[in-house]
Formats: sequence, C-alpha cells, structure tokens
Amino acid sequence: MKTMSFITILSISIMSLFSCKKDSNNATDAAPTNLTVNATVSTDSSGNVAFVANATNATTYDYDYGDGSFATVASGAVTYKYSNSGTYSVNVIAKSASGQTIAKAIQVTVKVVSSVFWSDEFSIDGSPDPTKWGNNLGAGGWGNNELQYYTARLENAIVQGGVLKIKLIKESYNGSSYTSARLLSKSKFAFKYGKVEIRAKSPAGGGTWPALWMLGSDIDVNTWPACGEIDIMEHKGNELNKIYGTLHYPGHFGGNGNGATKTISNATTDFHIYSLDWSATAIKIYVDGTLYHTVANSDAIPFNHEFFFILNVAMGGTFGGTVDPAVTNATMEVDYIRVYK
Repeated sequence: MKTMSFITILSISIMSLFSCKKDSNNATDAAPTNLTVNATVSTDSSGNVAFVANATNATTYDYDYGDGSFATVASGAVTYKYSNSGTYSVNVIAKSASGQTIAKAIQVTVKVVSSVFWSDEFSIDGSPDPTKWGNNLGAGGWGNNELQYYTARLENAIVQGGVLKIKLIKESYNGSSYTSARLLSKSKFAFKYGKVEIRAKSPAGGGTWPALWMLGSDIDVNTWPACGEIDIMEHKGNELNKIYGTLHYPGHFGGNGNGATKTISNATTDFHIYSLDWSATAIKIYVDGTLYHTVANSDAIPFNHEFFFILNVAMGGTFGGTVDPAVTNATMEVDYIRVYK
C-alpha cells in the first residue's frame, strides 16, 4: 500500500509538472490581441507625431509611417518627424515572442512649416560667390582615375543668367585631356540635419559624370569613408536618364555603396529637383518629389554630424566609364541650392 501510494503521488507530480510547463508555453506563444494605436500631432508645425501602440502579449511593434520610412520599436512608444505636410496612413504590426502578429492602421494629418536656412540662388553673374564656394584643384579625381583637371577658371565655373554653369571642356591642360570645376562649401558652410533642394540639369555625353553631393566636415581627421558621404544626385552620360542616390560609409563604399537608382525623363534637357531629407532617424533621397531611397539613420553610421556640399562634373573614371571622344564640352546647370530647417 505504501509503495502504491508513493507511485501514485509521483505520477501526479510528474503530470502536474508537464501540465504547468504546457500552460506556460501556451502563454508565451499566444498571439497578440487588443492592439491600440494612438497618435498625438505636435501643434508647432514641426512635423513631430508621438505614437503609442499597445497590445496584449506583444514584444515588439513594427511601424510603417506611410512616407517610406519604417522602424521597429520595442516599447511601442516613439516620436517620428515628418518632413512634409500631408495625410499619412500609418500601419503598426504588433509581434509576439513567437512571431505571431496583429495589425492596425490609422491616419495622421501633419502640417510642416520650414524656412530657408541657407541658399545660393546664383543670381549675380560672374564668379561663384566666394563667401559660399571654394575650389578643389588638380587631376585624377582623388583616386577615381578621372580624365579632367579641376580649375578655378571662369571658363569652367561661372554664374550666368541666373544659373551656375560648371563646364567640362576637352582641352590639354597640365597633362590632362579635359578641364572642369569642383566647387565645395567646406569651411564656408556646413550643417547637420535638414532638407536640401537642388534644381539642376545634367550634361550630356558618354563619360560625363555630374554630381551633387556632400562630405562629412570632419574628413581631415576622420578620413573617407569614415566621415560619411551623401550623393544626392549622380548621373552617367552612358546611362542616360538614370539617377543615382547613394550613401558611402564603412562597410558600404565605392561599388558597395548603400544606394538606389531612379529613371527619369529628360535629365540632360530639363531641370529637375534633387532633394535630400536628413534627420536623426532617416536619410531620404528624392527626385522631383518622388522618394526612391531611404536609409535608417542611427549612431552606428556617420551621418549625425555636419556635412558640406560639393558640386562637380567629372569625365570618365571608375564611375563615368567609357568616354565618347566626340564630346568636346558638356555643362551642368544649377538653378539654385537651398537648405531648409
């Protein structure tokens, strides 16, 4: 009797143990329920919206902000800054530890008012404004095997009729077969975060390589690619109408840059607006108001310090490619460059 009693008790104990374990696993594996999403839009026209998502059994929340940006938030609470006024459909997916989900969508209407922080309208004929622009001088394209020699001559960079003209010329100059200009705002203007608009028209011709881009202002002590590079627009004359937007930084530089392309119409015959929307949470690149590349910003990548502008036209090299010998001159025109805060 004592032996039977002991076995019975032991069996009940074991069954109870497995029963508790099974219940525990069921609780862990339960799908999220009761998802709520609330949004508080800032009244100061800054574009800030405070979101709070909450669900039973959820461990993380995936946000689609409706403007091409995404984020995973463990707590469910996050503040996001929209760059443009509008009504956005925001989708939130709550996930359990086992990956089960529940989703909810809401709409938010945001008003954003920004002002021009810095600009060059290129309204005065003659040399580019020396208070805003300096020149890189020399050949080779700093390791890119380009064919042009960059000068500070009016023949290669001049403001005429309300636009900046950067002119590539086929000529023998200091051992190079072409001349051009590379303007930069280094030591004259740099900024951290904001929206950039550049209205420009690309040059035509095989081998031409115009660029509207930025480098980290700490480049002298934190050499490339550690300083970071933001290419707002690049175009290859050999790939007519394909626009490149790219970020370069450690692990993603050269041919492995973090970028995307967008095909547009008339890149070399019409002006287009090339834009950058840069914040602590995201870096977005647009052409004519269309977003085509987004990179989530964080402390892990070097895009949280000041950057300066570079405007140039190169010829050939590692990106420009095969040069058409019939190209004797090519001009990039820039109507304006504006930074909004």
